[in-house]
Amino acid sequence: MTSQRSPSAGEDLLARFAATPDVFVQKFDLVRDMALLVEFDANAYRAASFLDDRILRSTTKGGWVVLGRVIEAARSVQNARPLHFIFHTGHVGSTLVSRLLEDTGTVLSLREPLALRLLADMQDALDRPESLLSRASFDVLLDAMLASWGRGYATTKSVLVKATSSAGRLAPALLARRPDTRAIYLNLRAEPYLATLLAGQNSPLDLRGHGPERMRRLQSFGVVPPAALHQMSLGEMAALSWLVETWSQAEAARAGGERVVDVDFDSFLTDIPAETERILRHLNITHDAQFPSRAAQSPTLTRYAKAPEHGYTPQLRAQILAGARARHTDEIAKGLAWLQRIAASHPGAAAVVNRAGV
Repeated sequence: MTSQRSPSAGEDLLARFAATPDVFVQKFDLVRDMALLVEFDANAYRAASFLDDRILRSTTKGGWVVLGRVIEAARSVQNARPLHFIFHTGHVGSTLVSRLLEDTGTVLSLREPLALRLLADMQDALDRPESLLSRASFDVLLDAMLASWGRGYATTKSVLVKATSSAGRLAPALLARRPDTRAIYLNLRAEPYLATLLAGQNSPLDLRGHGPERMRRLQSFGVVPPAALHQMSLGEMAALSWLVETWSQAEAARAGGERVVDVDFDSFLTDIPAETERILRHLNITHDAQFPSRAAQSPTLTRYAKAPEHGYTPQLRAQILAGARARHTDEIAKGLAWLQRIAASHPGAAAVVNRAGV
């Protein structure tokens, strides 16, 4: 710990926790039964693309406190606001959409809280001998985090949590705990999704690095993989990603019903004003009448949403995808063929594939 992250700092932050979103639960540790609280503010939330360890600096004020005390403080949260979610299948414009909605001036956006990802991992272990939490204890912790994310500033009319893509598997539990919570689920059809994943310079690292977790999730849906991960091509690994994330999307839709609305990112870019209006209406986000039209000319569309210092436009995205399709024709074909093989062998997978129009 640095001098900025100390027990005394943690006690000070805990005392302020219920009253302000300026105290953020950055992560928790079940082994130690502790939570890390850090000091944040509205400008820091707006700047952050990821609320994980990347927000920690040597100057960050914070400290570890007993997790149970944070849970207790969450029961006294003030300034609670309506809480909604952006779920997504990965690489489908979720950060961009969260930044556009933030431009209304009425939304506090929390992008990819690490605690949400940790909760998804904890849920996976429930009812297994190695789980450190019972289902009842998990629900208590989940309620506490939902309360913490729902805190707002004076200008905040609603809070929008943008999940990490893999945390979409937690959506049914989140929606069950908060019957008034709504969500959008951003997605792409399989072919543009595969092209997007294969376009990146770090695609092999990303696909291989996340492959084991995605394979475990595929098996959790009852699918017997036709081949081991080490036998799969990059295009097939990209297809694996699309299938498990799109399957999680289908599970969220089943759990949330009309509270979950699908948003195809290509359709969004085709008609930004209409799609923005649809999202705003679904999430009950306060905005002026001209905002959806202005969104199509927003400077946010000219920057790379996860790193706004870099330029990036829908036109550049189209060029990158065209290049990926030319370079990776064979791998895209392998991935689509893999999806068809899985669909032919498992009715649940077939429902997902057919629903998405593959």
